[in-house]
Amino acid sequence: MYAIVDAGGHQVKVRAGQVLDVDRRDLEPGATVEFEKVLLLADGPRVTVGQPTVAGAKVTGTVLREVKGEKIVVFKYKPKVRYRRRLGHRQRYTRVRIDSIVGGN
Repeated sequence: MYAIVDAGGHQVKVRAGQVLDVDRRDLEPGATVEFEKVLLLADGPRVTVGQPTVAGAKVTGTVLREVKGEKIVVFKYKPKVRYRRRLGHRQRYTRVRIDSIVGGN
């Protein structure tokens, strides 16, 4: 069984027991997260497509911790004027373990 959920503007395919990183949420480790925007729900040969979401379906998970993503280097450069700027950025994510997928009607 799997579902496609809308997690912070990103569509993510999830299964029970899967660990995924979503955009940072201000939650403590051990807190429960509910994804109520379930776009598609598949259980074997039975597939339910939401219009736009599947009514009554939700995905629950547990917050594991907050993590940082890969470092991205931003380099600005203008030729002939000695302008160079180097900047780094690491996005923060919340790591979530999917506990259950509850089907709709």
